[in-house]
This record gives sequence, C-alpha cells and structure tokens, in this order.
Amino acid sequence: MKAKSGVRQQKAQETRRRMLDGALRLFIANGYDGTTIDSIAREAKVAVQTIYFSFGNKQTILKELVDVRVAGDDEPIPTLERRWVRDAVTAESPEAQLRHQVAGAREIYERVGELLEVLRNAAASNEDVAPLWERNKRQRLEVQRHLVKALADKHPLPGSLTLDRAVDISYGLLGPEMYHLLVTERGWTSQQWADWVHSALYHHLVGGS
Repeated sequence: MKAKSGVRQQKAQETRRRMLDGALRLFIANGYDGTTIDSIAREAKVAVQTIYFSFGNKQTILKELVDVRVAGDDEPIPTLERRWVRDAVTAESPEAQLRHQVAGAREIYERVGELLEVLRNAAASNEDVAPLWERNKRQRLEVQRHLVKALADKHPLPGSLTLDRAVDISYGLLGPEMYHLLVTERGWTSQQWADWVHSALYHHLVGGS
C-alpha cells in the first residue's frame, strides 16, 4: 500500500510540475492576461478541471510560480536564510559581500527574470495580481535592508549616506526592472550586468572605483 501511495504521490507531483511549467511558458509568451486556464490545460495535457482542482485560479498559479521559481526549489526556506544571503552576510570584506549579493541576484534573474516581468506588467492592470507584486517588492526591500546593514557593519557607509538611502540604491540597482532593461531590452549579457552592478554598488556603498 505504501508503495502504491508513493507512486500516486510522485505522479501527482509530476502532473503539478507539468502544469506549472506549461503555465510559465504561456505567461512568458502571451502575458498573464493573454493566458487562460484552458490554454494551460492544453499546454500541460491535462483536463481543465485538474487545473482548477490543483490551483483554483490563474492568480494562484502565478503566485506559486513566483514563490518556487525565485527560490529555485520548493523547500520552505526564507530568503534571508538562503545560502547566498548567508554567504554575503558572513563574507569577510565589503567587496566579497557585494559579489555574493550580485551573484545571488543574477542567478535568480537568469532563472525567473522573464516571470517577474510578467508579474510586474500584470500588476499594473490587474488588481488581483497587484498584491503579489507589492509583496515581492517588500520582500526584496527587506532583503536589501538586511544586506546593507551587514555591509555597514563591515565598512562605514561613505560620507553622509544614510542607511535608508543606501538601501534604496541597492534595491534599485539589484532590482529585476534594471536587469530587464539592460539585459532583455538593451542586450547586455548577465555577466556584463553583474560586473556593472557590482562596480556601481561598491562605488556608492563603500566608496572608490
């Protein structure tokens, strides 16, 4: 009985993953509003009722995609406890910390940058989706505040730069909007983006070139 239950659970997980993968492809290709539950069902090769039973609505599908794909797995580990954040906080030098921060952001955006742009665009015109984008922004701001405080403990912020302004600088430079603008729209490589962001962060938050 346990073996059969395990097989059923594995099949259910595979079906759920197939539905999420299909939804992701359609969201990126057609946008949130241009994607329907019916089209997700066709893409995933499941019944429409399976989509509704598993997720309830399209908003929940988008939320789960953002939650799981940004993290990179479905482990219930808060962002501030993720490896790349811990490595940044415990880095011995400001330069090393900023490398970890930029590398962590780059890995996330290479994985879900297009999805976050779908979310941002959808939030502008859909009041049901807007709270998801606002939550994402709050979470990113919280992470940047945590990291800037760790940076300031290693090296005093330059001149009259306040903690709040330093957080704003880090939040802006490391935001998905900047990544989308330079990498997706302007054709930078993700490495070029990472090198530029690291240099800019070091200049503004530590001082020097």
